Amino acid sequence: MKKALTTAGFVLFSFMLPCKALASNFSQFYVFGDSLSDTGNIFTATEGFENPETAFPPSPPYSPGRFANGDIWVDFVGNEIGLTPTTFLPTSVNIPADGVNFATGGSASGLNNAFLPDLSLPGVLGQVNLFTQTLQANNQKADQNALYTIWGGANDYLFAGVTNPNQTVSNLSNAISSLAQIGAKNIAVFNLPDLGKTPLALATNNSAPLTQLSLAHNAALEQTLNDFGANSNVNIIPVDINSLFNRVVANPKEFGFTQNPAIPCVVGNFSNISSVCNNPDEFIFFDAVHPSSKSHRLVADATLNAIKHETVPEPSSVFSILAIGTVGTIGVLKRKRKKISR
Repeated sequence: MKKALTTAGFVLFSFMLPCKALASNFSQFYVFGDSLSDTGNIFTATEGFENPETAFPPSPPYSPGRFANGDIWVDFVGNEIGLTPTTFLPTSVNIPADGVNFATGGSASGLNNAFLPDLSLPGVLGQVNLFTQTLQANNQKADQNALYTIWGGANDYLFAGVTNPNQTVSNLSNAISSLAQIGAKNIAVFNLPDLGKTPLALATNNSAPLTQLSLAHNAALEQTLNDFGANSNVNIIPVDINSLFNRVVANPKEFGFTQNPAIPCVVGNFSNISSVCNNPDEFIFFDAVHPSSKSHRLVADATLNAIKHETVPEPSSVFSILAIGTVGTIGVLKRKRKKISR
Protein backbone atom coordinates (compact mmCIF):
# COMPACT_ATOMS: atom_id res chain seq x y z
CA MET A 1 0.00 0.00 0.00
CA LYS A 2 1.19 3.51 -0.74
CA LYS A 3 1.77 6.09 1.93
CA ALA A 4 -1.32 7.56 3.56
CA LEU A 5 -2.17 11.17 2.80
CA THR A 6 -3.69 13.16 5.65
CA THR A 7 -5.64 16.37 5.28
CA ALA A 8 -7.23 18.08 8.26
CA GLY A 9 -8.42 14.97 9.98
CA PHE A 10 -9.39 13.02 6.84
CA VAL A 11 -7.32 10.02 5.81
CA LEU A 12 -6.89 8.89 2.22
CA PHE A 13 -5.08 5.84 0.92
CA SER A 14 -4.57 6.09 -2.81
CA PHE A 15 -4.40 2.34 -3.35
CA MET A 16 -6.07 -0.40 -1.41
CA LEU A 17 -5.41 -3.86 -0.14
CA PRO A 18 -8.11 -6.45 -0.80
CA CYS A 19 -11.08 -5.78 1.47
CA LYS A 20 -13.19 -8.89 0.92
CA ALA A 21 -12.80 -9.62 4.61
CA LEU A 22 -15.10 -6.68 5.29
CA ALA A 23 -18.03 -8.69 3.97
CA SER A 24 -18.37 -10.49 7.30
CA ASN A 25 -18.37 -7.26 9.29
CA PHE A 26 -21.38 -5.44 7.85
CA SER A 27 -24.86 -6.92 7.73
CA GLN A 28 -26.41 -4.25 5.48
CA PHE A 29 -25.42 -1.26 3.35
CA TYR A 30 -27.43 2.00 3.33
CA VAL A 31 -26.67 4.92 1.02
CA PHE A 32 -27.92 8.53 1.25
CA GLY A 33 -26.88 11.06 -1.38
CA ASP A 34 -27.34 12.55 -4.82
CA SER A 35 -26.44 11.57 -8.40
CA LEU A 36 -22.90 10.63 -7.36
CA SER A 37 -24.44 7.71 -5.44
CA ASP A 38 -27.70 7.02 -7.31
CA THR A 39 -27.95 3.50 -8.76
CA GLY A 40 -31.39 3.83 -10.28
CA ASN A 41 -33.87 5.89 -8.27
CA ILE A 42 -34.22 8.79 -10.73
CA PHE A 43 -34.03 6.35 -13.65
CA THR A 44 -36.92 4.35 -12.19
CA ALA A 45 -38.94 7.47 -11.34
CA THR A 46 -38.69 8.64 -14.94
CA GLU A 47 -39.69 5.19 -16.26
CA GLY A 48 -36.27 4.63 -17.77
CA PHE A 49 -36.66 0.87 -17.88
CA GLU A 50 -39.99 1.07 -19.74
CA ASN A 51 -39.56 4.12 -21.94
CA PRO A 52 -36.13 5.34 -23.12
CA GLU A 53 -37.73 8.61 -24.22
CA THR A 54 -38.40 9.64 -20.61
CA ALA A 55 -35.29 8.13 -19.05
CA PHE A 56 -33.12 10.31 -16.86
CA PRO A 57 -30.23 10.16 -17.27
CA PRO A 58 -30.57 9.09 -20.92
CA SER A 59 -29.28 5.59 -21.62
CA PRO A 60 -27.19 5.47 -23.73
CA PRO A 61 -24.76 7.14 -23.27
CA TYR A 62 -25.26 6.72 -19.51
CA SER A 63 -25.24 3.28 -17.96
CA PRO A 64 -28.84 2.44 -16.95
CA GLY A 65 -29.65 4.11 -13.65
CA ARG A 66 -26.21 5.64 -13.17
CA PHE A 67 -24.74 9.07 -13.88
CA ALA A 68 -21.62 7.49 -15.38
CA ASN A 69 -20.58 5.21 -18.21
CA GLY A 70 -20.63 2.14 -15.96
CA ASP A 71 -20.56 1.08 -12.33
CA ILE A 72 -20.22 3.76 -9.66
CA TRP A 73 -18.58 3.67 -6.23
CA VAL A 74 -21.68 2.16 -4.59
CA ASP A 75 -21.46 -0.81 -6.97
CA PHE A 76 -17.75 -1.28 -6.37
CA VAL A 77 -17.98 -0.99 -2.58
CA GLY A 78 -21.02 -3.25 -2.50
CA ASN A 79 -19.15 -5.89 -4.45
CA GLU A 80 -16.18 -5.70 -2.08
CA ILE A 81 -18.25 -6.00 1.10
CA GLY A 82 -20.65 -8.52 -0.38
CA LEU A 83 -23.79 -6.35 -0.20
CA THR A 84 -25.99 -4.87 -2.93
CA PRO A 85 -28.41 -2.23 -1.57
CA THR A 86 -31.81 -2.06 -3.26
CA THR A 87 -33.00 1.25 -4.69
CA PHE A 88 -35.97 2.61 -2.76
CA LEU A 89 -38.06 2.78 -5.95
CA PRO A 90 -40.28 0.90 -6.61
CA THR A 91 -42.03 0.53 -3.28
CA SER A 92 -42.77 -3.15 -3.79
CA VAL A 93 -39.52 -3.99 -2.04
CA ASN A 94 -40.44 -5.11 1.47
CA ILE A 95 -37.36 -6.78 2.92
CA PRO A 96 -34.11 -5.63 1.29
CA ALA A 97 -31.69 -8.14 2.75
CA ASP A 98 -28.62 -6.13 1.80
CA GLY A 99 -29.93 -2.64 2.62
CA VAL A 100 -31.29 0.30 0.63
CA ASN A 101 -29.81 2.97 -1.61
CA PHE A 102 -31.90 6.11 -1.10
CA ALA A 103 -29.54 8.35 -3.12
CA THR A 104 -31.38 10.28 -5.81
CA GLY A 105 -30.01 12.32 -8.67
CA GLY A 106 -30.53 16.04 -8.14
CA SER A 107 -30.91 15.81 -4.36
CA ALA A 108 -30.01 18.86 -2.31
CA SER A 109 -28.56 18.38 1.16
CA GLY A 110 -31.91 19.18 2.76
CA LEU A 111 -35.43 17.90 2.20
CA ASN A 112 -35.89 18.42 -1.54
CA ASN A 113 -34.39 18.02 -4.99
CA ALA A 114 -32.25 20.95 -6.17
CA PHE A 115 -31.81 20.07 -9.82
CA LEU A 116 -35.31 18.70 -10.37
CA PRO A 117 -37.53 20.82 -8.07
CA ASP A 118 -40.74 19.64 -9.72
CA LEU A 119 -40.17 16.07 -8.59
CA SER A 120 -41.49 15.06 -5.18
CA LEU A 121 -38.31 13.21 -4.31
CA PRO A 122 -36.31 13.62 -1.10
CA GLY A 123 -33.04 15.45 -0.61
CA VAL A 124 -30.30 13.86 1.50
CA LEU A 125 -31.87 14.85 4.83
CA GLY A 126 -35.26 13.90 3.41
CA GLN A 127 -33.91 10.45 2.52
CA VAL A 128 -32.69 9.94 6.07
CA ASN A 129 -36.04 11.14 7.39
CA LEU A 130 -37.83 8.64 5.16
CA PHE A 131 -35.64 5.86 6.54
CA THR A 132 -35.97 6.83 10.20
CA GLN A 133 -39.73 7.44 9.97
CA THR A 134 -40.22 4.03 8.38
CA LEU A 135 -38.28 2.33 11.15
CA GLN A 136 -40.15 4.26 13.84
CA ALA A 137 -43.50 3.36 12.27
CA ASN A 138 -42.52 -0.29 12.61
CA ASN A 139 -41.07 0.11 16.13
CA GLN A 140 -37.62 -0.78 14.87
CA LYS A 141 -34.10 0.45 15.42
CA ALA A 142 -31.45 0.81 12.77
CA ASP A 143 -29.18 -2.18 12.25
CA GLN A 144 -26.10 -1.47 14.38
CA ASN A 145 -23.97 -3.76 12.21
CA ALA A 146 -24.88 -2.00 8.96
CA LEU A 147 -22.76 0.49 7.04
CA TYR A 148 -24.40 3.89 6.44
CA THR A 149 -22.96 6.41 3.99
CA ILE A 150 -23.77 10.10 3.47
CA TRP A 151 -22.48 12.16 0.55
CA GLY A 152 -24.22 15.40 -0.38
CA GLY A 153 -24.00 19.14 -0.81
CA ALA A 154 -22.67 19.55 -4.34
CA ASN A 155 -26.10 20.33 -5.82
CA ASP A 156 -26.62 23.06 -3.25
CA TYR A 157 -23.69 24.98 -4.66
CA LEU A 158 -23.88 23.98 -8.33
CA PHE A 159 -27.62 24.29 -8.96
CA ALA A 160 -29.45 25.72 -5.94
CA GLY A 161 -27.43 28.93 -5.67
CA VAL A 162 -26.28 28.35 -2.09
CA THR A 163 -23.42 30.71 -1.23
CA ASN A 164 -22.96 29.89 2.44
CA PRO A 165 -22.18 26.32 3.55
CA ASN A 166 -23.65 26.68 7.05
CA GLN A 167 -27.12 25.41 6.19
CA THR A 168 -25.78 22.69 3.90
CA VAL A 169 -23.48 21.32 6.59
CA SER A 170 -26.27 21.69 9.15
CA ASN A 171 -28.47 19.51 6.94
CA LEU A 172 -25.78 16.84 6.79
CA SER A 173 -25.22 17.13 10.54
CA ASN A 174 -28.93 16.63 11.14
CA ALA A 175 -28.88 13.60 8.88
CA ILE A 176 -26.04 12.08 10.91
CA SER A 177 -27.83 12.89 14.17
CA SER A 178 -31.05 11.27 12.95
CA LEU A 179 -29.23 8.10 11.98
CA ALA A 180 -27.43 8.00 15.31
CA GLN A 181 -30.65 8.52 17.25
CA ILE A 182 -32.32 5.60 15.49
CA GLY A 183 -29.39 3.33 16.35
CA ALA A 184 -26.91 3.55 13.45
CA LYS A 185 -23.31 3.05 14.58
CA ASN A 186 -21.08 3.04 11.49
CA ILE A 187 -21.55 6.18 9.39
CA ALA A 188 -19.16 7.05 6.55
CA VAL A 189 -19.34 10.72 5.54
CA PHE A 190 -17.77 12.06 2.34
CA ASN A 191 -16.43 15.57 1.89
CA LEU A 192 -16.71 17.39 -1.45
CA PRO A 193 -14.19 17.49 -4.27
CA ASP A 194 -13.13 20.93 -5.46
CA LEU A 195 -16.23 21.90 -7.43
CA GLY A 196 -14.27 24.74 -8.98
CA LYS A 197 -12.26 22.19 -10.95
CA THR A 198 -15.23 20.53 -12.60
CA PRO A 199 -15.64 21.07 -16.35
CA LEU A 200 -18.92 22.88 -15.64
CA ALA A 201 -17.25 25.42 -13.35
CA LEU A 202 -14.38 25.96 -15.76
CA ALA A 203 -16.72 26.40 -18.74
CA THR A 204 -18.92 28.91 -16.90
CA ASN A 205 -16.09 30.87 -15.24
CA ASN A 206 -17.31 29.96 -11.75
CA SER A 207 -14.16 28.22 -10.59
CA ALA A 208 -13.04 30.67 -7.91
CA PRO A 209 -16.32 30.94 -5.95
CA LEU A 210 -17.00 27.21 -6.20
CA THR A 211 -13.49 26.41 -4.98
CA GLN A 212 -14.00 28.68 -1.99
CA LEU A 213 -17.37 27.12 -1.23
CA SER A 214 -15.84 23.64 -1.44
CA LEU A 215 -13.10 24.61 1.00
CA ALA A 216 -15.54 26.24 3.42
CA HIS A 217 -17.92 23.30 3.20
CA ASN A 218 -15.19 20.78 3.93
CA ALA A 219 -13.80 22.78 6.85
CA ALA A 220 -17.25 23.09 8.44
CA LEU A 221 -18.01 19.43 7.78
CA GLU A 222 -14.72 18.37 9.37
CA GLN A 223 -15.54 20.31 12.52
CA THR A 224 -18.98 18.72 12.62
CA LEU A 225 -17.52 15.23 12.30
CA ASN A 226 -14.95 15.96 14.98
CA ASP A 227 -17.75 17.04 17.31
CA PHE A 228 -19.67 13.83 16.64
CA GLY A 229 -16.56 11.77 17.21
CA ALA A 230 -15.89 13.43 20.55
CA ASN A 231 -19.44 13.40 21.90
CA SER A 232 -21.09 10.18 20.80
CA ASN A 233 -20.64 6.45 20.52
CA VAL A 234 -21.14 6.58 16.78
CA ASN A 235 -18.26 5.38 14.61
CA ILE A 236 -17.84 8.30 12.20
CA ILE A 237 -15.76 7.35 9.15
CA PRO A 238 -14.56 10.41 7.19
CA VAL A 239 -13.82 9.79 3.50
CA ASP A 240 -11.56 12.43 1.99
CA ILE A 241 -12.66 12.74 -1.63
CA ASN A 242 -11.21 16.26 -1.85
CA SER A 243 -7.60 15.13 -1.47
CA LEU A 244 -8.13 12.25 -3.86
CA PHE A 245 -9.66 14.51 -6.50
CA ASN A 246 -6.93 17.13 -6.21
CA ARG A 247 -4.27 14.49 -6.64
CA VAL A 248 -5.98 12.95 -9.66
CA VAL A 249 -6.47 16.33 -11.37
CA ALA A 250 -2.85 17.32 -10.68
CA ASN A 251 -1.43 14.03 -11.99
CA PRO A 252 -4.04 12.34 -14.19
CA LYS A 253 -1.58 10.05 -15.95
CA GLU A 254 -0.57 8.55 -12.61
CA PHE A 255 -4.10 7.13 -12.44
CA GLY A 256 -4.38 6.13 -16.09
CA PHE A 257 -6.26 9.17 -17.39
CA THR A 258 -4.95 10.48 -20.69
CA GLN A 259 -7.38 13.34 -21.37
CA ASN A 260 -7.42 16.93 -20.13
CA PRO A 261 -9.26 17.03 -16.76
CA ALA A 262 -11.18 20.12 -17.92
CA ILE A 263 -12.78 18.21 -20.79
CA PRO A 264 -15.59 15.69 -20.20
CA CYS A 265 -16.38 12.67 -22.35
CA VAL A 266 -19.99 13.77 -22.89
CA VAL A 267 -20.45 17.25 -24.36
CA GLY A 268 -23.82 18.91 -23.91
CA ASN A 269 -26.59 18.47 -21.35
CA PHE A 270 -29.05 15.70 -20.55
CA SER A 271 -31.59 16.83 -23.13
CA ASN A 272 -29.12 17.87 -25.80
CA ILE A 273 -25.99 15.74 -26.02
CA SER A 274 -23.82 16.89 -28.90
CA SER A 275 -21.01 14.33 -28.69
CA VAL A 276 -19.77 11.32 -26.72
CA CYS A 277 -16.18 10.09 -26.66
CA ASN A 278 -15.17 6.54 -27.54
CA ASN A 279 -12.86 6.08 -24.55
CA PRO A 280 -14.71 7.33 -21.43
CA ASP A 281 -12.40 5.73 -18.89
CA GLU A 282 -9.53 7.84 -20.17
CA PHE A 283 -11.47 10.86 -18.88
CA ILE A 284 -11.75 11.89 -15.23
CA PHE A 285 -15.22 13.28 -15.94
CA PHE A 286 -17.90 11.49 -17.93
CA ASP A 287 -19.91 14.71 -18.21
CA ALA A 288 -19.49 18.25 -16.90
CA VAL A 289 -19.99 17.30 -13.24
CA HIS A 290 -20.08 13.49 -12.96
CA PRO A 291 -17.00 11.26 -12.74
CA SER A 292 -16.35 8.42 -15.15
CA SER A 293 -16.69 4.85 -13.92
CA LYS A 294 -12.91 4.64 -13.62
CA SER A 295 -12.93 7.69 -11.35
CA HIS A 296 -15.67 6.05 -9.28
CA ARG A 297 -13.37 3.07 -8.80
CA LEU A 298 -10.90 5.43 -7.10
CA VAL A 299 -13.69 6.80 -4.89
CA ALA A 300 -14.55 3.23 -3.93
CA ASP A 301 -10.91 2.48 -3.09
CA ALA A 302 -10.74 5.53 -0.83
CA THR A 303 -14.02 4.53 0.82
CA LEU A 304 -12.92 0.95 1.44
CA ASN A 305 -9.62 2.05 2.93
CA ALA A 306 -11.33 4.56 5.21
CA ILE A 307 -13.66 1.78 6.38
CA LYS A 308 -10.86 -0.72 6.74
CA HIS A 309 -8.83 1.52 9.01
CA GLU A 310 -11.74 2.24 11.33
CA THR A 311 -13.12 -0.08 13.95
CA VAL A 312 -15.84 -2.20 12.37
CA PRO A 313 -18.51 -4.10 14.24
CA GLU A 314 -18.88 -7.81 14.79
CA PRO A 315 -21.61 -9.44 12.72
CA SER A 316 -25.04 -9.72 14.22
CA SER A 317 -27.48 -12.58 13.86
CA VAL A 318 -30.34 -10.13 13.69
CA PHE A 319 -30.88 -8.07 10.54
CA SER A 320 -33.15 -5.04 10.62
CA ILE A 321 -36.15 -5.24 8.29
CA LEU A 322 -37.12 -2.18 6.34
CA ALA A 323 -40.54 -1.83 4.78
CA ILE A 324 -40.29 1.10 2.39
CA GLY A 325 -42.96 3.70 3.06
CA THR A 326 -44.75 6.13 0.83
CA VAL A 327 -42.83 9.15 -0.43
CA GLY A 328 -45.67 10.79 -2.30
CA THR A 329 -46.42 11.40 -5.93
CA ILE A 330 -43.44 11.56 -8.25
CA GLY A 331 -43.55 13.79 -11.27
CA VAL A 332 -41.80 12.52 -14.37
CA LEU A 333 -39.02 14.49 -16.00
CA LYS A 334 -38.38 15.03 -19.71
CA ARG A 335 -40.69 15.47 -22.66
CA LYS A 336 -43.46 13.09 -21.57
CA ARG A 337 -44.37 13.93 -18.00
CA LYS A 338 -46.53 11.40 -16.24
CA LYS A 339 -47.47 10.90 -12.64
CA ILE A 340 -46.43 7.88 -10.69
CA SER A 341 -48.72 7.07 -7.81
CA ARG A 342 -46.83 5.89 -4.79
